This record gives sequence, structure tokens and C-alpha cells, in this order.
Amino acid sequence: MARRSRSSRRAASAPQIAPVSPHIRRVLPFFDPLGPDEIEILERQIDWILENIGIAFRDDPVAVDIWRAAGITPTGEHADLIKADAQWVRAQCARAPRQFIQHARNPARSVTIGGTHQVFAPIYGAPFVRDLKGDRRYATFDDFEKLLKLAYLHPNLHHTGLVIAEPTDIPVSKRHLDMVLAHMTLSDKPHLGAITEMSRAQDSVDMAEILHGREFMKDNCVIMGNVNTNSPLLVDKVVTEAVRTYCGRGQGIVVVPFILSGAMGPVSTAASVAQAMAEAMMVCAFTQLVRPGAPFVLGNFLSSMSLKSGAPTFGMPEPVMSNYAVGQLARRLGLPLRCGGSLTASKIEDAQAAYESADSMHSTMLAGGNFVLHSAGWLEGGLCTGFEKLIMDADRLGSYQKLLSQGLDLSEEALARDAYEEVKPAGHFLGSSHTMRNYKTAFYEPALSDSENVESWEEGGSKDMRQRAFERWNTMLETYEAPAIDAEKREELESFVARRKRELPDAWY
Repeated sequence: MARRSRSSRRAASAPQIAPVSPHIRRVLPFFDPLGPDEIEILERQIDWILENIGIAFRDDPVAVDIWRAAGITPTGEHADLIKADAQWVRAQCARAPRQFIQHARNPARSVTIGGTHQVFAPIYGAPFVRDLKGDRRYATFDDFEKLLKLAYLHPNLHHTGLVIAEPTDIPVSKRHLDMVLAHMTLSDKPHLGAITEMSRAQDSVDMAEILHGREFMKDNCVIMGNVNTNSPLLVDKVVTEAVRTYCGRGQGIVVVPFILSGAMGPVSTAASVAQAMAEAMMVCAFTQLVRPGAPFVLGNFLSSMSLKSGAPTFGMPEPVMSNYAVGQLARRLGLPLRCGGSLTASKIEDAQAAYESADSMHSTMLAGGNFVLHSAGWLEGGLCTGFEKLIMDADRLGSYQKLLSQGLDLSEEALARDAYEEVKPAGHFLGSSHTMRNYKTAFYEPALSDSENVESWEEGGSKDMRQRAFERWNTMLETYEAPAIDAEKREELESFVARRKRELPDAWY
């Protein structure tokens, strides 16, 4: 086969710059490995936890009062343990929407979360970053801005999350303002708001109101918070205050029990799945007491662990199965699901990272994760965001998107009868009319993979995937242009941030 020239290879690998990239509309069936009897066993266990064990709602007296107003009497040592009839909890969960739209400031980028829709967002929360030239380091706001621009530019990421990397050079008390402002101005994709302290959540909601307008926000979800329960069986005020702030304004909340089986949950996967469901369902019921119909995403982040060292492990069969199980259970409840991602314990983009991320993400895809944080960039158990990993993962998401949204094409064109009439026995289809009509779209071509022969690869510098990803993200940043934003809204947002920074003391923890 003739080799392509260097110039043609460069053209083929040129970065795709931020075309409109809405969520996935799934046609592939969900993978539901559990039969009715097995689902019933899990649901009985969930109901047993809700009714007999309970979930503590701690350090937020307002939250406890909301339960009391609903007719639930808290019990336990701290008078904050909530036990409730399981059917009542399920009825409350049924009040949350099966799917909803999170509106972006660019309407073409708004996403539907729930149902048969799937939304991919990058890693969230890592304090460190790593790249091929800079190695591992604490993240700065400059790193954060670069990663945000890459998430905006990449067509396979539909949502930019929030803390793509923690900007540790800005005081903790103020960095949420810079991050939210950056998401609102450097990108026009949907994003999350802050949750770590109630005033920070309120700042995020207030900024969303400036950007989208009070009237529009009254009836539409424009921002969400993502929170973790304090497993096992504890919901702290970070969660309940975020719920009251976001859901109280009709905005969305994503609630994710983070369970290391053997530590924050029993060592058995079935028990940890049931515990995660019980924790999330009780919080969902709470959201509907705060505001009926508030958007809610049920999350699952169940990881196995090394029982020798206590370190979390990813891409293992137990969390893969938990994705499938929670997917089935969430659909039976009628709630949107957050699970999985491109997860790995590896420190760099090596074979371990590829295997673990692929197994984790593939199960996420089949399980039907409607909102997927950590779709790209995750390294080191979530402690580190990899620049190359972000681009490599996002590149791979394109293949999942095609599989999910297209399935197997059985149209007349796909059956290609005219091609068989044109091509004689022992001929070839490369130059047939059918091939010429379809060659541009017939196969998914990952931008980073090298399928050339070895001579072409050596001529191009014998670059491995990490080097190609490094060059790609640098080229993408060179082409970045900020999306247009209304000048008055930008000025109002910047004035809000400046005022709040003056009001807040610097705090580094």
C-alpha cells in the first residue's frame, strides 16, 4: 500500500475545534445482566437499609427540621438518623424528573440528562496535574484554564464539569469564583457550580442567574452541584446545604455515594451496591421535600480496593458489575444515573491506564451512565489530571459515541446491494461506487491512533501515543478562541466576582 506523505498525515491529524457537540442520543440497548429475581433481592436489601438501618443527616438542623415537617421523626444518638418507609422513599424519588435539560449559554450546546441520553464530562477534583514535559506538580489556575479550554474545544466532551484541576495558587475561599467565571466565559458548554461550603454554592447560583437571567432560571436548569455522601450511611451538611441551595432554586444536584468496598461499605459488591442506592435514594427524597420536581441525578462511585494496602483499584470486575447493577436499579426508579468514567490507579498514560480506563468506561457506556464525570483525564486514583490523558481519553470517547448513537446500520445503503452487482468475484470494493459514496463516514478514525506501516511511523519520528497527545493539546491551545459572550453580562459577572473577593478573607484550607 502506498504511503501517505507527511503533509497529508499532518492534515489528517489536525485538531477538531469545538463543533457543536450535544449529548449522545443512544440507540444501543442497555446491558442488563441481572434477572428479575436478582433485582428483587437487591431491592429488598435497599428497602431493609432504608427502614431498619437508616441514614444519618448530620450537622444541619435545618435539614432535620425538613424531615420532621414531612412526618419523619429522627432517632439515634444525635437525633439525626432518618428511617423511612421504603415505598414512601420510592414515591418521593418518583417526583424527580426522569430526564431534564441543563441549558448552556449557547443553546446549541444544551444537554439532556436522563432517559437514553449520555453526557461526557472531564475529570473533577484533582489537586495535581501532569504533562509530558512538566511532569507531576500542584495545579495552578493557568493549568486549570488550559484544561478548561481543551474540554471546550474537544467535540467528544459535552460538559465541562467544574474542578478539572484544583487551582492551588488561589485561596480556597476564593478559587470557586475564578473557576465558575472561567467556565462561563472561556466556554459556552454547560458546567457545574461549587459545593464545598454553602456560600460558595450560593455564589455559583447567583452567577448563573446573572448569566441566564432570573426569569429563565425560574423554570429551567442551568447549573448543577455534584456532591458525595459521607459513606457509610452519613449525609453531612455539605450535601444538605448544597441541596437546599441548588434544588431550592430549581437547579440540579448530582448525589454520589463514594464507597470503597471493604472500607466505606462491606467487602461484598452486592451489599455496597444496595448501600449506595439507599444513601442516594434517601437524599433524593430529601431533594423533593425541598422542592418537588427538582432535577436529581443518582450517582454510584463504587471502587474495589487492595486489602493489603488499602489503596483503591479501578477497572476491576467488582466496580464494573456495580455499574451494571446500579444502571438497572436507577432505570427501575426512573432516575438519571451518574457512574463510572475513564478511571485508573496508574500514575502515567501506560498500559495499566489504558486497560483500566477502557474496562471502566466500557461498562459505564453499556450500563447507561447518563452523566459521566471523569470521562477524560483521570490518573492516580483521581489525584492527578493528565493533559495527555485528557486528550487520549476524549479521543476514545468518539468510538463510544458512534457505537451508542448509531448501533448497526441496516438501511438499504448499508446492505450495499449495488456494490455486489458492480464488483466481480475476486475483485475488490475500494473503487466501487458504494465505497466512494460512503468512505468519509464508514469508519470511526481516532485522531491519535497511528495505523500507518512501520516505515511511515519511523519517518514521522517514531512517536508514541503520549507524544502525539502532547503535540495535539498544544496545537489545540494555539487555535483556541473564546466563544462570544454578551459584554454587559460579562461585566456584571466580573463585578460580582470582584465584590465577593473583597468581602472574603484569604483562606488556604
